[in-house]
Amino acid sequence: MSYEFTGKLIEKYDAVQVTEKFKKREFVLEKDEQAGSFSFTNQIKFQLSQDKCALLDNIQLNTEIKVSFNVRGRRWEKDGRVNYLTNLEAWRIESVTNGGSSNSGMDNYPDIPADMPSSPMGNDDLPF
Repeated sequence: MSYEFTGKLIEKYDAVQVTEKFKKREFVLEKDEQAGSFSFTNQIKFQLSQDKCALLDNIQLNTEIKVSFNVRGRRWEKDGRVNYLTNLEAWRIESVTNGGSSNSGMDNYPDIPADMPSSPMGNDDLPF
């Protein structure tokens, strides 16, 4: 299942080669929200992986973008303590413009199968 979120790009980090076969890049979107008389600002961190890391290369900070993403989670255990990690795995980024958008990803990128491991690193002691 995929989701979409639109906001202003406030942070984008360099790609990190986590293992020989796995690369990731993180970025943060900001969006002001209103709930009745209460207003607040959401700052949401997303992750790109592998060849998708390049989707941010030509997008400047403070640009309004729409991100299509999948929610991925996994259990992580170390020293008898269990934690659950959640990643928002982006697979398409579109710059939002007046009256339209320009696509920076693939139009019909398929959802990742549910039985696919959430991390190509297997069970290591890293919390991501």
